[in-house]
Parts: sequence; structure tokens; C-alpha cells
Amino acid sequence: MILIVDDNQAVLASLRLTFEREGFEVVTASEPTEALAIVRAREPELIMLDMNFSRATTGEEGLHLLRQVKIFCPHTPVVLMTAWGNISLAVEGMKAGAADFITKPWNNYALMERMKELIALPRKAPQGFDRSLIIGKSPAILSMLETLERVAATDATVLITGENGTGKELVAETLHLNSSRKGGPLVKVNLGGVPNSLFESEMFGHKKGAFTGAIADRQGRFALADGGTILLDEIGDLDPVSQVKMLRVLQEKTFEPLGASKPVKVDVRVISATNKDLARMVSLGEFREDLFYRLNLITLHLPALRERAEDIPLLVDKFAGGRAEFTADAIKLMQSLSWPGNIRELKNTVERAIIMAPVPRIDETILRQAIGPAMTARAHSEEAEREEIINALKSSGGKIARAAALLNMSRPTLYRKIEKYGIKL
Repeated sequence: MILIVDDNQAVLASLRLTFEREGFEVVTASEPTEALAIVRAREPELIMLDMNFSRATTGEEGLHLLRQVKIFCPHTPVVLMTAWGNISLAVEGMKAGAADFITKPWNNYALMERMKELIALPRKAPQGFDRSLIIGKSPAILSMLETLERVAATDATVLITGENGTGKELVAETLHLNSSRKGGPLVKVNLGGVPNSLFESEMFGHKKGAFTGAIADRQGRFALADGGTILLDEIGDLDPVSQVKMLRVLQEKTFEPLGASKPVKVDVRVISATNKDLARMVSLGEFREDLFYRLNLITLHLPALRERAEDIPLLVDKFAGGRAEFTADAIKLMQSLSWPGNIRELKNTVERAIIMAPVPRIDETILRQAIGPAMTARAHSEEAEREEIINALKSSGGKIARAAALLNMSRPTLYRKIEKYGIKL
């Protein structure tokens, strides 16, 4: 199958006809999101990609799509399509992993001969993948793991999103474990715990005498991660000044320790994580758009535990470690709770139940004691709210605006609660 990506319908029609005459199956896409959906589902033999789309003329969108496509299809040849005036842009694309480029207009015979050569090139066999750190078989987790497996072997920047306690750090460790950098260091930095005044010293290091109290040279986190991976946790907490400094490291692969006279080159894969909506922060001017695009070449989203209740028995078995047996009614109770602290809260509850249990068999009664009255009351309250929302939706015939009015809440709030409780519309 050949995938052709261009926002010009005439170009798509012409190339489709050219390839189909030669007996090839052709799939077309007119925008990046459509193209990514196709390569996620099926790896093409060849991809032809226009460098400019209707929303941009600089080629940045095309380059961004190229980098994403190469992650999902690392061994598929990608041919860039560009105008004569954009040859330098095509060269940039070649550096990003494209196999070749053609200029518009093209010669159909020469085009077909070159495409056949590229399709005939041998492909590398995929390597094994270790997912032992990630527990779960829910559709959301399996989908995330499929993307993670494709991304791990590359050096692409990855943004991991999800609520607190969903396991973002374990995903980062899995990425590192399955990368070519697994023999190097994995350095973890909680940016939310780094004061703005210490950001440069913490991340880039300093030389002796750079400031009062700098009594010796100190390596920063980026230097410690050289040859490996750095996890920038709570990336959404960076202040505007620190965002600029972080962007420079990502763009230039260099940094300057405080008090140094020369920049230091660094070879580091960057993984970032956040529980915040960075896209919304960009729209509000709270986070730099250029840094956002540098960080989220690929985004991995971790669902909340309440959205993957079918994984709770597996997680409980893992946390119990054979020390106790949880009965079916205890598991059912755990699956009914909302777990605002997610996996971290579930683990603590399992540990507390095992400590409190007089026997190594934990039923619903013992579990309720470990959970405590506050969490049990919250569970009953949330179940009542869920039923109230379902009834309002039934009364309104499924119309959100009318249901929101019946519930005396805004439509955005109702949408969030529908998602939270897993209510089917």
C-alpha cells in the first residue's frame, strides 16, 4: 500500500492514477491527522508527503508530520514533494529521515522508477519489547502500549500526560528500557520541586566561583544524562524564563553551565511528563508554543484508573505479591471507586488492607475498614451523582444543554462528569 499525503486534491488524483496503473494499492490523506491515523493502523510500503499544507507555508507542519510518521513507520521510505523554491526545506527533511524528494512538476516515468527502487529496499526486522513495568489489558492501555512500542526505539521527544498517580514515570522507564540508550543513564527531574532561582544550576550545572556559595564545580542534570535519557516531570510548572532556556537545549543540543565560557554539547533523549493541559496553556499564553511542539513530537496519554477498572484485579495481584487473597466482593468494591489518587492510591489501599487484615484473605468488610469512611462516603456520593446524570440525560432525550439545565450545571462541567463516570451517550 502506498500512502500519498497532500492537501491538493488534483495532486492526489494524479498520483493515485499513476500508481494504480502500475498495480499498486493507493490510500490518500489531505491532512496530517488523517495521515497519522492511517500509519497507526497499517504500515505502508511507501509514503509520499507534501511539505506544505493549507494552514502553513513554511514547511514546519510537513517536517513535524515527517518526524511523527518516521516514528510509527521507521523503515518505510518517505518521499517529500516540494517546489523548486523549497529545495533547502527538502534537504532539512532528508536530515529528518526522508529517503528522497521530488520537485513539482515531476516526470511520471522517472518518478515511478525511483519509487519502485525505494519499495524494493530491504526492511529491518523489529526487535523484542519489554512491557513488564506496565500492568493492564484494558483497550486504553493496550493502545498506549502499541504507540509506546513504536516510539521506544527512536530518539523522538515524548510527552506523557495523565493525572497524578497514573504511572507516567513507569512509562518513561519503559521507553528508556526499550531504547538504544538503555545502557546509559535515566535521570529524573521533578521540575515542580526546582525553584526558579536554582533552575540553571540544577539543570546545567555551574563552575566554581560562579556565584556566592559555588565552592566547587557541579554537574547539572543534562550533563549527568549524557548518552541516556532525561525525564522532565511536571514540565507544565516551568516559568517563562526557564522555558526559553529549556527550548535552547532542545534546539541546539548544547547548554552553558553557570560561569562557563564555552557551551557544552550533550546527547540526551528528552521525555517530559505533566498532569496539565499544555495545549490549553499555550492558547492562554502560559506555555511557549515552540517549546510545546519540541516536547510533544509524540504524546502518550495515560488514562485515569477509573477509566480502566478492568485492570484493577491485575494491579491488586501485583501489589499483593502473594501475601493475601482479595475476594471477588472486595475486587468489585475497588472497581466501583473513583480513585482520585489513581494507581498510587490503589497500591496504598492494598498495602493498608494487608497490614490490617487478621487473615490473609481480604473480603469487602476488611477492605472497607482499610478504605476508611471518608472514601466510602465519597464512593456513595459519586454513585448517586452518576445516577442523577443518567436520569437527566434520559429525561432530556440525550440533549446535553437540556440535561445540564436540569442538573443546574454548565455544559462543560456535565461533559467532564460524563467522561469521569464513563457514561455512554
